[in-house]
Amino acid sequence: MKMEGVFTPIITPHLADGAIDKDGFAEVAEFLIDAGIHCILIGGSTGEYYAQTFAERIDMMKVAKDILGNRVPLMVGVGSTQTAEAIAFAKAAKEAGADSILINSPPYAVPTDMENAMHALKIDRAANLPIMLYNYPHRTGTNMNAEYLNRVGRSKNFQSIKESSGDINRLHMLAREYPHITLGCGMDDQALEFFAWGAKIWVAGGSNFLPHEHVALYEACVLEKDFDKGRRIMSALLPLMAVLEQGGKFVQSIKYGCELMGLPAGPPRDPLRPLNKDDKRLMRDTVKTLKATVAAILAEG
Repeated sequence: MKMEGVFTPIITPHLADGAIDKDGFAEVAEFLIDAGIHCILIGGSTGEYYAQTFAERIDMMKVAKDILGNRVPLMVGVGSTQTAEAIAFAKAAKEAGADSILINSPPYAVPTDMENAMHALKIDRAANLPIMLYNYPHRTGTNMNAEYLNRVGRSKNFQSIKESSGDINRLHMLAREYPHITLGCGMDDQALEFFAWGAKIWVAGGSNFLPHEHVALYEACVLEKDFDKGRRIMSALLPLMAVLEQGGKFVQSIKYGCELMGLPAGPPRDPLRPLNKDDKRLMRDTVKTLKATVAAILAEG
């Protein structure tokens, strides 16, 4: 699979009783495909994988592949606190027909670089699929440092990295010292900086409900190399990114954004709670302004 483009970590819509809304999932997926998203990722934190059972995660791999077919690539997150369970998810992803997998550091355990690399390599051997690494130390407690990257880099399957540390120095390091690992933006408010340093991938939660605007920034920076236009689009996106990140309400905000677009989302699963009225009003106003501003920029050509 080609590791380039805007990758959407798709939400998992829920019914009122908390059950997974598979018809709703299909509707969101079709919306993303029609909008030109380059890859759909299931099993990510935006999809609330941490609140799903083992059986639900396996089932959603099959559901997603049945819906997507070969129209857009399917990436499956195999994150788990246990290596054996992550391996099981990776094997199931391959059996379901996934095009690639996403590997993060096992949370809470805080392994050393060597231990963490061994975890990833065992998953790699089990699945033999293209891999995107996911470095998110704020959630996992550990960075994917040089020893880790050098060790996993011995396998050709480790093709890209979603960098979500927020440390701009790591962005520079990855771009300069690991050019063979395709750089992916995992910090939405740094997207312009990532693209300036050669990133080819943007894993963007907000693309669930604003795919056209996210693709527009990607195309301006990566395809057109027009960073003046890119800065203008990024300036329009930044207020939304600030809203999404405030108060630890990212998943709830993404789901409400989908509702604003007429998409089924449903409530998040416990322990998360839906947005309150004030948060919803702020989201509505921010999205309305953003869409109008980006549309005006694109109309200028």
